[in-house]
Amino acid sequence: MAENETNYCVIMAGGIGSRFWPFSRAEKPKQFLDFFGTGRSLLQMTVDRFRPIVPIRNMVIVTNVAYKAIILEQIPDMKEEQILCEPARRNTAPCIAYATAWIKARTTRANIVVAASDHLILEEEKFRRTILKAFDFVGTHPAICTLGMQPTRPETGYGYIQFAPSGADEITQVKQFKEKPDLETAKAYLASGDYLWNSGIFIWSLETISKAITRYMPEVDAIFAKGEGLIGTAQEAAFIEAHFPQCPNISVDYGIMEKADNVFVLPSSFGWSDLGTWGSLYELSEKDEQGNVSLHSRAYFHEAEGNIVVLEPGKTAIVQGVNDLIIAEEKGALLICKKAEEQRIKDFIQFT
Repeated sequence: MAENETNYCVIMAGGIGSRFWPFSRAEKPKQFLDFFGTGRSLLQMTVDRFRPIVPIRNMVIVTNVAYKAIILEQIPDMKEEQILCEPARRNTAPCIAYATAWIKARTTRANIVVAASDHLILEEEKFRRTILKAFDFVGTHPAICTLGMQPTRPETGYGYIQFAPSGADEITQVKQFKEKPDLETAKAYLASGDYLWNSGIFIWSLETISKAITRYMPEVDAIFAKGEGLIGTAQEAAFIEAHFPQCPNISVDYGIMEKADNVFVLPSSFGWSDLGTWGSLYELSEKDEQGNVSLHSRAYFHEAEGNIVVLEPGKTAIVQGVNDLIIAEEKGALLICKKAEEQRIKDFIQFT
């Protein structure tokens, strides 16, 4: 695989990872942490994943202004101007509009992949081949493309994409997007065979996404139109500081994907996981005979099943008589929570 000057990559890295509290904190959220003891953070793994097909100079990271320094530390060959700093959290649609304006200031022709900084990909070569296939498609079709993951279980933590099956690994038009379902609905989706997990990985040409922003998000388009001639210059930061907070808080799914009539999906399978919760980390980790997981920790389990334990170095846990718990301790904070209730962690941390 070789770099292509028309290939660009937008990495979204502005989240605070509240569902991974207390391991993930606002000052250093999950995308900057090494979950698997590899010596590389999730962000570094994401950048490394794209290097063979996207030149580093064509990568851009959109993040919160508070994380600029840590990104430059973790990705030292990325220039400061490639770190796009949001002065306010406005969800994925304004984030993508900002990155699109940044790319447009540098080129008139580009194929762009947009990905989150906290995904785990086990089969990276297969992943890159999938991205290149999508690049070829959007380079010759005025289409918005997303990657849909072949579901392996009735998952309630992901959104779904209904599609018209037309053969293995064939790009096909999206019928509709579905929100995260309850368990019974997820089981029905899995049994039907025409639903995929929504990966949140998007591929499009610069021309196609520019037209979509103009058509479906005119108020966002109008804001960035004011910055034409400023983005990509020394005046960019001041413009963004003044105007970005005026953008609506809206996801690209609501802003564009659910409105557009040229959305296609590429069914994919390359060992993908949205590492968004303790439960997803549990599923991906090696387990003992009782289904327990201990990450970077000394944990001893007795009459206990299905637990995940993550402790600070030097700490030891004895876990007895409990099942299916998250036990995580970091910087003086201890979380003990049922895995089935982990979606409530975001609510619990308001009391800390």
